Amino acid sequence: MSPLATTPASADALSTQIERACQQACQAIAPAWPLDRAIAVNPHWSRIGLPLRRVAARMAVLGGIQVFPPRERQQRAWTEGRIRPADLAQALSQLPAAQAAGLTPELCVRALALAAPVQPLPLLIDVLDNDPQRHTRLSWRQAITHQVSQTCAAYFDDHLAQWQPNRTQGLYAFWRDTLQHDHGIGLLMGLPHIGRAIGALPATAQDAEHWVMQRLGLPPAVWADYLESVLLTVNGWASWCAYLGWQAKQEGRQDPHLRELLAIRLAWGALLLECKDDLAARQAFASLQRAWGEAAEVLAQAEQALLVDEVWQLALEQGYQRQLAQRLLAASGPASGPGDIEVQAAFCIDVRSEPLRRAIEAAWPAVQTIGFAGFFGLPVAYTPLATAARRPQLPGLLPPAIEVSDALVPSEAARSEAAAALHKAASQARQTRLALSDQWSAVGRWPGAAFSFVEAAGLGYLGKLGQWLKPSANDRARDDLAGLPARYRPICRPRLVGMDLPAKVAMAARVLHAMGLDRHLAPLVLLVGHGSQSANNAHAAALDCGACCGQTGEVNARTLAHLLNEAEVRQGLAAQGIDIPSSTTFVAALHNTTTDEIEGFDLDLLPPDASQRWERLQVVLAQAGDQVRRLRAPSLQLDPRLPHGELLQQLRRRANDGAQTRPEWGLAGNAAFVIAPRARSQVAVLDGRSFLHDYDATQDSDGSVLELLMTAPMLVTHWINWQYHASTCDPERLGSGNKVLHNVVGGTLGVFEGNGGDLRIGLSKQSLHDGERWVHEPLRLTVVIDAPREAIESVIARHAVVRQLLDNGWLHLWRFEADGFARYAQGQWLPVEAA
Repeated sequence: MSPLATTPASADALSTQIERACQQACQAIAPAWPLDRAIAVNPHWSRIGLPLRRVAARMAVLGGIQVFPPRERQQRAWTEGRIRPADLAQALSQLPAAQAAGLTPELCVRALALAAPVQPLPLLIDVLDNDPQRHTRLSWRQAITHQVSQTCAAYFDDHLAQWQPNRTQGLYAFWRDTLQHDHGIGLLMGLPHIGRAIGALPATAQDAEHWVMQRLGLPPAVWADYLESVLLTVNGWASWCAYLGWQAKQEGRQDPHLRELLAIRLAWGALLLECKDDLAARQAFASLQRAWGEAAEVLAQAEQALLVDEVWQLALEQGYQRQLAQRLLAASGPASGPGDIEVQAAFCIDVRSEPLRRAIEAAWPAVQTIGFAGFFGLPVAYTPLATAARRPQLPGLLPPAIEVSDALVPSEAARSEAAAALHKAASQARQTRLALSDQWSAVGRWPGAAFSFVEAAGLGYLGKLGQWLKPSANDRARDDLAGLPARYRPICRPRLVGMDLPAKVAMAARVLHAMGLDRHLAPLVLLVGHGSQSANNAHAAALDCGACCGQTGEVNARTLAHLLNEAEVRQGLAAQGIDIPSSTTFVAALHNTTTDEIEGFDLDLLPPDASQRWERLQVVLAQAGDQVRRLRAPSLQLDPRLPHGELLQQLRRRANDGAQTRPEWGLAGNAAFVIAPRARSQVAVLDGRSFLHDYDATQDSDGSVLELLMTAPMLVTHWINWQYHASTCDPERLGSGNKVLHNVVGGTLGVFEGNGGDLRIGLSKQSLHDGERWVHEPLRLTVVIDAPREAIESVIARHAVVRQLLDNGWLHLWRFEADGFARYAQGQWLPVEAA
């Protein structure tokens, strides 16, 4: 089939249309962060401008992707009573579309036994794959996905492979060159003469896009949808390329890789055309054009067919929300007076901190816990001592604005020249050790070294093997100190770099105000970040934090504690009306979410009074940790009746077990975000399913803190919530599959499940399923705010992203009322039934 004849003017118009469609398709792909900087991402983030059910229909038709919970799981929830008839009735009453369609509870229950009648639209590679032998080999779709994926793995790997490819011409040119030397792909696809057609490939990515789109003969109205469908066949690599584009945009530049990936996938269609005779090509084009000519009708039918799934999604949420409302209403009470508080502990809002906070408060009522965003308001990039490994320590939505690096700070006062000499010695020692380690690691990566390296290593590998066969009960490893001699480790401390005093004071004032700590400070104030502990785990960073680029909160907490303890900063704050008593000391700590222990940092710098109070607090922390460990034990198949020391040892060994696929459950179960004074939730048993951020509207007269919370932490928790939702509803396409089969790609890029297929994104099944049942319920986040209606509505009016999330059904928004709750629904506040 020849390209359409065009005049120069019409050719320009056609080129503009194709360009616009390509851009639109690429904009629909959400980024996926690398393994070492993993953050939870809503894979539909770029589609939140559309109603949720429409997105569900598009994903089903364009990519065969499940967005709502599968019907068989909803059937189980209904049969087991997890969804009650009242929940279903309430869901129907809250969805005008369901009422307009005449849906009844009986019809909804009957639909659970039926598969949703939604079929994906075909692509060119599907309609061309029609020879009689196609069932004896991989489908062309599978083979192409595998080939493109392997090409991307080679192109983007700059960590593992010792021999690096030439990337100067770009991804498309690299793929085209690779294909010319790949003599096995034709046999794999049943096309022994494909090599002849490779020479017909367009030389540039843009030419490939335009050539194929002109030849398809599809109506321009469906071009963007067709191209999005093409990208969804390699959604994992498309998401990686979208991440590169996201990073480039933050740095004020553009990245071409996603467009080049799109061109590669389109070019495969053109390549296969050259392998078909004219009759087969005409038949394929006719079939494709017929199917996509009805795309609008197919999408509309899919959206209508999924209405019942939207009803069941809401019914599942109603059951949880009923319990949440009852517990929050029963918990609301007066806050403790400032004179009753001896210790304040600011925890990350991570759901895993909720049970520990409750246990600490019960063990010692003189401790006030506070929920605050885990990067502690410091948008920093951190560079460990004597390395070039600069990494962000904040949510991926934001670019770093402040630098932090390590300094050698002895406990006792030291002369500046002595400190400088210490820093130099430590840096040289570490660089030497890291260089030797890199050389040793590189030996095993050279071609032909696989067997000789094992022989040369000999007994050296027995130690690591022994650690896996008999896991130790060692503490959490401090990876940031790797290669640093032991004598320097206790005095290696993160410090702000390049900030003058006014900037420090301004930042300290901003953070204290946001935390509600610009008044009534206790003698001891803990800044508690969090981090996980696991071994041999490619997705370890995803357990450290769901937001802050896969890092623990250690660096941020230690940096802020030091900042707030600085005498000059305190003097500057006093001039602004923020008085930090001389008796108040800030201490950085870390909550180990695998073992529920709390580790303190820089304790050797504490003054005597603070040191004594910290020691007294250890009994409380031990008691609270033991209580939470017993609550968590059954979900980890551990006996909660074990002596406290033995239970802790089992959790530590579990954390160090290289064969353990479920070291902890991470943020599984997350379902709510409460933005309110602690008194609103203090005694409520929220089962580790709620993010908790302290907020006092009476101290936020201009609404600036509320605006910050609704445009930063609320979006971050939404991303976390939807990554878990998507990975649970479609673990094959939006989850990373079986962790046991994972192979790391490019050192940090991601994983393959097995040795090929698309790059896998999202959470592994072991993070969501215990082997018998799903641990995570796919519920949309319910955000509950204690603030005036006008203040909330003002934020919604000013921020289109917040409006889209609410009006298009991506999350629920409630606010506390005098005698209950009101929910936000298309600009109105309606009462919530808590019974």
